[in-house]
Amino acid sequence: MGVVSGRRQTFLAKEGDIKRSWHIVDASGIPLGRLAVEVANVLMGKHRPTYTPHVDTGDYVVITNASKVGMTGRKAEQRLKMRYTRYPGGLKTETYGQVRDRKPELLIGDAVRRMMPKNRLSRVMLKKLHVVEGAEHPYAAHNPAQLVVPLP
Repeated sequence: MGVVSGRRQTFLAKEGDIKRSWHIVDASGIPLGRLAVEVANVLMGKHRPTYTPHVDTGDYVVITNASKVGMTGRKAEQRLKMRYTRYPGGLKTETYGQVRDRKPELLIGDAVRRMMPKNRLSRVMLKKLHVVEGAEHPYAAHNPAQLVVPLP
């Protein structure tokens, strides 16, 4: 049975046909959740019409001023980041504000990771995320375009 001309075909992206671009986001004052959603969508490639779920169609993202990321309400004092050392009694807890002061790359990277799909492909996509604590970054040679995060 042949293909009838004029019928629509589902587009599936191929790894070799993807043209990746670079985006930069200034995280100053942007709420952590809103930033993570927008960055995760760009990393997955959902901002493109050629999005294909089983292919990495996303772009590279550089986040600057990670230490100035905003949190609404009292999340900085009340929300906890927990980790376990695998020793008895080894549950370590920190508030989000303490993590933002000590290592903001960890806070933003963890928020973006939780917005990604839970599969092997997301680990490949997350390698395209670069978080920088200050305003200076070593990725200027890629000419990143400004990514706008909409605020309410």
